[in-house]
Amino acid sequence: MKISPETLCAMKLRGEKIAALTAYDFMTAQIMDEAGIELILVGDSLGVVVLGYENTLPVTMEELLHHTRAVARAKPRALIVGDLPFRSYETLEQARHNASQFQLAGADAVKLEGGVAVAERVAALTPRVPVLGHIGLLPQSVPAGAGFRVQGRTAESAAQLVRDAQAIEQAGAFALVIECTVAEVARAITAAVKIPTLGIGAGNGCDGQILVSSDMLGQFTRFTPKHAKRYANLAAEMRRAFLAYREEVETGKFPDPDHSF
Repeated sequence: MKISPETLCAMKLRGEKIAALTAYDFMTAQIMDEAGIELILVGDSLGVVVLGYENTLPVTMEELLHHTRAVARAKPRALIVGDLPFRSYETLEQARHNASQFQLAGADAVKLEGGVAVAERVAALTPRVPVLGHIGLLPQSVPAGAGFRVQGRTAESAAQLVRDAQAIEQAGAFALVIECTVAEVARAITAAVKIPTLGIGAGNGCDGQILVSSDMLGQFTRFTPKHAKRYANLAAEMRRAFLAYREEVETGKFPDPDHSF
């Protein structure tokens, strides 16, 4: 049965943890679905790990829609969420239009960053498309080269994060990503809202976790975020395979009779 926003809310009520990952292509989405991942985010992280940008800010709607269509072709049981990119939801009209583009591309929901400041836009979207909120560290709001900072280190910052979470919940979002936030604060936010929370660098007190798949697979090697546990080292394995192939081509070992017609 297809995972829905209601499925995730029911999981929170039952105390069941939610596993979410990013995917940007058909094959990866298909394999994730076979593994039982509940939510697949076509994230703007593709700008860095797939398209080679320095950060997520240059990612366009066209690029994200292209990758969303690829993921949607896998027809996963998982909930597909399209990530509204930088400056794609600055007005209510723009937010509605771009969210509808994600729906046409096969997304089941959209994600946008911000708390109290974007609550009106969330409320405008939710009658038409489910919305996944995102608070804590907001990559689209970090100036280029400024670096990321852990959120919620002060009492004032922690209180604001709780207010942001409650505003997004009241606006109608079905769930909330909490990024790079002090674990204690993320736990308090999770207790303060009825919708599920997905942590990324926010400790284990959230209702689920989300990671960038290229980080957890060890494919992206430019840097490794502290919160990204590596479950594989695919970069090393790919390098080994490419080297072995090149050497066999150079020596004439490949193709052999078993791989010829």
